[in-house]
Amino acid sequence: MKCRGKKVGIFTLAIFLILSIVLSACSSKESGSSDGGGDGKGQTQITFWHGATDIGLQALKKMVAAFEEKHPDIKVKMVYTEASEGADQKLLTAVAGGNPPDVALFDRFKIGSWAAQEALTDITDMAKADGITEDLYYPYAWKEANYKDRLYGLPYTTDSRMLYYNKDHFKEAGLDPENPPKTIEELEAAAEKLTKKEGKRFKQIGFIPWYGQGWLYGWGWSFGGNFYNEETGEVTANDPKVVEALTWMAKVAQKFGVEDIAGFESSAGSGAMDPFISGQISMKVDGNWTISAIEKYKPDLNYGVTPIPTPTGTDFTTWSGGHAVVIPKGAKNEEAAWEFVKFFGTEEGQEVYFSELPGDLSVIPAVNEKLGRGENEKLKPFIDILPNSHSRPVIPEGQLLWNEIVDAREKTVRGNGTAQENLDKATETVNKALEKYK
Repeated sequence: MKCRGKKVGIFTLAIFLILSIVLSACSSKESGSSDGGGDGKGQTQITFWHGATDIGLQALKKMVAAFEEKHPDIKVKMVYTEASEGADQKLLTAVAGGNPPDVALFDRFKIGSWAAQEALTDITDMAKADGITEDLYYPYAWKEANYKDRLYGLPYTTDSRMLYYNKDHFKEAGLDPENPPKTIEELEAAAEKLTKKEGKRFKQIGFIPWYGQGWLYGWGWSFGGNFYNEETGEVTANDPKVVEALTWMAKVAQKFGVEDIAGFESSAGSGAMDPFISGQISMKVDGNWTISAIEKYKPDLNYGVTPIPTPTGTDFTTWSGGHAVVIPKGAKNEEAAWEFVKFFGTEEGQEVYFSELPGDLSVIPAVNEKLGRGENEKLKPFIDILPNSHSRPVIPEGQLLWNEIVDAREKTVRGNGTAQENLDKATETVNKALEKYK
């Protein structure tokens, strides 16, 4: 029996190896990964994975054309990979199999985790040799592209979050539409005046702290807290100010009825039926992309944007995400790939790219200025606050931290434990997971 078992194991292993070789070959063919870089015409071909569609794809193609015109010796082969967790797995599989694309677009939030796995190329020395420094970018964007003081990508897109408010609702409630809330206390008072409720049903709700982009990250920073100690390398999700922010969110939930709020959220639509656009919610925290949605679905909406309120009504801040252009580990045409990354990640390429995307923001202040982004009255506040923006901690367990913070918020607002208890647990869980990287 032992001998038979051994034969079955060898047979299974052989089948697995054959399938792996076949799948790897198919993956290489389908993904368009580089086969050495030559096209027989004196050009080096680099493969570029992206997830762009519609106007984003148009902007990307225009930028690629500008690059190829400047670098006739390099041909960029664009390969679409759906922007999802599946795309991440596909890229990781390609890196592990030694057949990655030369360049890829990548969520900066994940750079810490991928750099820790040695799945990205360290571009620190290349950037330094070409004079590319953090002075070119908003501080948080450059910081998010680094892990352990080494650079793993050049940032290109960014965003920010502000408080949207319906000016007509303010007038109806006797509030000054030109004087939106600046403090948490003013925000609460306005929310109460703006809320119309019949029994357990909201005809109109003034504000839900966690709705839209009202993540605990944003409120934690607005309350003056921190989520990570760079000196010790430890997560501090239970920072007293973060605890204070979550305690306040739970207080609002109890005041208006968390289950009633949940009912409102479950019936909320998107697009033209977004509660803010349809007039069902008076205030919400959201990103600059919402401006485009309003212009598309309800251009006559009378609204304003203002910084996220803070306890003191001063020291306004926000948080930002975005993408970077990276060279996956093992790219076969690293020199040509760097030329493309350098073009896309600095002023020349970004001017071309963002000229096609009037509602989007560059991580380079000079590009936003040259393209007149600040001339848009609604977009200007989102740009003005970027120098004071935060980015999520660049750590190998960034996704775990995100999940734990979301879980802590959900439990706390529903009365399942205090903010302190739930954030203590989140902090302990992530720090324990980080121990293996030290």
